[in-house]
Amino acid sequence: DTDRALVLLEEYCKKLQKPEEQQLKKAIRKVMGIFKSSLFQALLGSFKKKATRHGTTSHTSLPAALACDILGCPKD
Repeated sequence: DTDRALVLLEEYCKKLQKPEEQQLKKAIRKVMGIFKSSLFQALLGSFKKKATRHGTTSHTSLPAALACDILGCPKD
């Protein structure tokens, strides 16, 4: 879910300490802001409704899967 993705992104941001990593950190913070936005939440809700209607739901949420793909998290 979105909360899991935000936690993963926040943990990753804490590891970015070098000056050359600050641009990446800024970009990740923007993504986090998008995940927290009401527009993103509404679009995600719409996506989930459509996926449920078409029988294409998955146990892994879209935001968490995206964060794991970016950060290289192990798959459940």
